[in-house]
Amino acid sequence: MENPCKLIEGDTVYEIGTMQGRKAVYDFEKMLAYLEVKGKMLLGSHFKIYEEDRPLLFKLCNYFIADPKNCQEMHIDPKKGLLLTGPVGCGKTSLMKLLRHLDPQRRFYEMIPCRNVSFGFNHIGYKTIEDYGNSGYYCFDDLGVELPGRFYGKDCNVMGEVLLSRYERHNLSKGTFKTHATTNLNAEELESRYGIRVRSRMKEMFNLIAFQKHTGDKR
Repeated sequence: MENPCKLIEGDTVYEIGTMQGRKAVYDFEKMLAYLEVKGKMLLGSHFKIYEEDRPLLFKLCNYFIADPKNCQEMHIDPKKGLLLTGPVGCGKTSLMKLLRHLDPQRRFYEMIPCRNVSFGFNHIGYKTIEDYGNSGYYCFDDLGVELPGRFYGKDCNVMGEVLLSRYERHNLSKGTFKTHATTNLNAEELESRYGIRVRSRMKEMFNLIAFQKHTGDKR
């Protein structure tokens, strides 16, 4: 059995916890130390873990390692995806690129800008919705800022349709088919953008985890 507490980067082994029998016991401080190192590798030497983000990172880390006790206490369902919200520039995309490396099963989702999904629909039509809606493991980045879809004169709320398709797959899979997303929009803005039906389905698909409203621009 591969030890999920040992993460290898080049010639260096990072131990983010210990194995107690067959159970992995993680150390939050060691996880943060690893994330800072990995963040500099992936995102540049300017990357750092901000003290103000520790409570949010505690939730996110426990989601990715699916810690049963902490997830239950924080009302996080590991069988749902993540909807990470916050102001522009607060670090949503960077964290979602980074945190997937904590997954003990090493299942990496692909980061997909929502504008790319909309552009794809405008070029090839409804196959785009089928491709993104029925398969794959994705984090849809910047949900709500994509342009409206239009194909051969017909308008389409592309990401709304993608989310509805993925909701159906999520229900059938009993939690094995997950979707993640980031957004700058609040609940009311999402409902206005996608409608009450999509907003209702999103509540069933996602754990909502939010940066503080006053979080500054880290770019």
